[in-house]
Amino acid sequence: MTGRVLPYDVHGDGPGRALVLHNWFGDRSTFDPLRAHLDASAGSYAFVDCRGYGEARDTEGDFTMEEVAADALAVADDLGWDSFSVIGHSMGGKAAQLMLLDAPDRVRSIVGIAPVAASGFPLDEESRQLFAGAADDPALRRVIIDHTTGGRHAGPWLDAVVDRSTSRSSAAAFRAYLDSWSGADFHERVRDNPTPVLLVVGAHDPALGAEAMEATWLRWYPNARMEVLADAGHYPPEEAPKDLARAIEAFLAA
Repeated sequence: MTGRVLPYDVHGDGPGRALVLHNWFGDRSTFDPLRAHLDASAGSYAFVDCRGYGEARDTEGDFTMEEVAADALAVADDLGWDSFSVIGHSMGGKAAQLMLLDAPDRVRSIVGIAPVAASGFPLDEESRQLFAGAADDPALRRVIIDHTTGGRHAGPWLDAVVDRSTSRSSAAAFRAYLDSWSGADFHERVRDNPTPVLLVVGAHDPALGAEAMEATWLRWYPNARMEVLADAGHYPPEEAPKDLARAIEAFLAA
């Protein structure tokens, strides 16, 4: 089924084109706060639902990063986009790199928002049980979200993120994507890739913050740079959407 065009919608009609891939905990609606701050006259942003999420919640698939990359390229074909940038949040950042490898002449740049590296995200046994268990247990999803945002958010905010995550993703897809984004290591294939990369991370993200970027992305992409958002953890599109929009637009304009 790889390559089918999945649900998406386009924000803006400007010349700067970007495909936008969501994180493990949410569908494309997680970018709604960000969209409110994007200049629709400057860019065209195609927000995509991965299989098992959002409007594609019941769509079957293998639920791998390779499949996400192929599906996103099919969306670009559907739009008639010959070249574009890719914005990927968390697991979406790993899929963005596979798009670059699959279509190097089409992907102009990458914006990684707290992105998973090409090497994956190794988990010890305790962490793997926690993450795997979150597929069927909303309470464990809440624990992970609270931890990766630095324990800074009140209960209603956490509950809303968990509720959206469980209602807009299938447990089977959620569980299967975990193995793909955390496990596969293809960093030798991206080493020294000259594509421009912007990494935007939250200062309160203990998992995929500045230290993780320095150990991975910034070593492998010579034209990568990083911006740290002071008021965000792992979810800048929802925690600091205005600052994130500013960083994205400045990078794409350049």
